[in-house]
Amino acid sequence: MPPAVFARVVGAVALSLLLAGGSAARAQIETQVSPMVGGAPMYSTKTIVANAKESKDHTTLVAAVKAAGLVDTLDGPGPFTVFAPTNEAFPKLPPGAVDGLLRPENKAALVKLLTYHVVAGKVTAARIRSAIKAGKGTATLTTIEGQPLSASLYDDHIVLTDAKGGTATITIANVTQANGLIHVVDAVLTP
Repeated sequence: MPPAVFARVVGAVALSLLLAGGSAARAQIETQVSPMVGGAPMYSTKTIVANAKESKDHTTLVAAVKAAGLVDTLDGPGPFTVFAPTNEAFPKLPPGAVDGLLRPENKAALVKLLTYHVVAGKVTAARIRSAIKAGKGTATLTTIEGQPLSASLYDDHIVLTDAKGGTATITIANVTQANGLIHVVDAVLTP
């Protein structure tokens, strides 16, 4: 093989290896950057619902979103900030509450409960902290349900207080989604 042809072949092979390695490196970086929630990586290229469906810690929330008919909304362009209760959060509600809310005749109450966990826009933990500081220890977030949530700090954790005085702590913050942001919380907030 003439040296010039050999150099072109080696160059082409090197370029293809570099590009292939770059794709693998990009995929690896995306996996590393995406936080794990419920044993699954959360990808900023997927919607809130698409990522939540992958989390084994949010199966109850996903079932409730489906029952409420909110899948299309939370798959929409947003942006939305969702305070996403884990499966362990739902049994903290009064006995029978979850089963009752999932009944078709209680859809309006379920929609009200779920939309109380959603704020319009992309509200990062840093933004909530800044609002708490500006509010001298408390900040108010208006949910798409219409009622406010109060945010404060306790041992440097963001704690949300609902309309009934119940609290939920953000356990995983700033999980970026294609159409917003998720903050995982340890309790169900009630309007």
